[in-house]
Amino acid sequence: MNDNGMGEPPHNGTQAGAARQAPYETAPSGSRAAIVGVSGAALSASEADFLSDAKPWGAILFARNIVSPDQVKALVHEIRAALGWRAPILIDQEGGRVARLRGPHWREWPAVGDWCVAADQGALSEQQLWEALWLRYRLIAAELLELGIDVDCAPLLDLRLPGAHDVIGDRALGATAATVAARAAAIAEGLHAGGVLSVVKHIPGHGRADLDSHAATPRIDASWAELSQTDFAAFAALADLPLGMTAHVIYEAVDPGQIATTSAKVIQDVVREEIGFDGLLMTDDLSMGAMAGGFSERAADALAAGCDIVLHCNGDLAEMQEAMRGVGLLQGDARRRADAAMRARLSPEPFDVAEALARLDALAPPGWRGALSTEGADA
Repeated sequence: MNDNGMGEPPHNGTQAGAARQAPYETAPSGSRAAIVGVSGAALSASEADFLSDAKPWGAILFARNIVSPDQVKALVHEIRAALGWRAPILIDQEGGRVARLRGPHWREWPAVGDWCVAADQGALSEQQLWEALWLRYRLIAAELLELGIDVDCAPLLDLRLPGAHDVIGDRALGATAATVAARAAAIAEGLHAGGVLSVVKHIPGHGRADLDSHAATPRIDASWAELSQTDFAAFAALADLPLGMTAHVIYEAVDPGQIATTSAKVIQDVVREEIGFDGLLMTDDLSMGAMAGGFSERAADALAAGCDIVLHCNGDLAEMQEAMRGVGLLQGDARRRADAAMRARLSPEPFDVAEALARLDALAPPGWRGALSTEGADA
């Protein structure tokens, strides 16, 4: 973790660590601009055929896909064999409510927001929190990489704001852009040190939403100027990271007719220009309630608006087949960004798990001490 003794937050740009560049592949020329889920703990013959024929860029795993370490390793191998290359395998492993890997095989983590609130209340210093976040996500990276999973959909940069829906809630890192950005940088750096890529989400900001975009379409009525100073600013501070995920949210001051995922104005004027994010931009899940229309239409609209890749998560084969009808080849700027993300994968740095757990326990706020060394995790 970066620590120059001056209290500056950590940050891991893609250029750092080039000396430990991991062996990488970039996607075959026929790859298409999608990431998909699978239905269960093993790949069915029909799913293997779909992956081989449709050639999505990568795959994402959920709790339904997780039974045991050996089973997950086998599933990852099956997916990559069907795709024909060392494709990225994603997962949502924030800890707390959003964790696909759980005990007894993997560690059970408290909500990350609880530790952040503890720091806000003075239970640990901001520098201690950065170190704790780095250690937490370095440990998570070790668990993921052991399974062959090399992308974690974290950190979440959505602000914790009063009156918002609790879909973000205790997942949030803080209430201000500067605080969230510094804490998120520690998370990203911990993941990258462990050989796992991070995904900043939900760009350009879900924190103000008063509805859950899994079920409905949130509308945010804050002015563009206010958003620029708050929600958007958190992402601007981490604009050089290689992967991002959109918010299925309408920003009325920017584009009152489209959620960010399908708004060319939001993606071009806010995400690419104002925030300055030139990483690979994936949609949030196409099957969420905030989106409308058929799945091929949802996919085509998101790509036409400027998303690089669409994400379909629920493993429903018929939905995925329909969605892929709206998906073209991964090419142009999207291909450039995807290849850059693959090149950003680093070999993990040397790491002592027992030492990290002991240090994390020492940093833990009262009430959490002693938990992480005993809960979950076979290793």
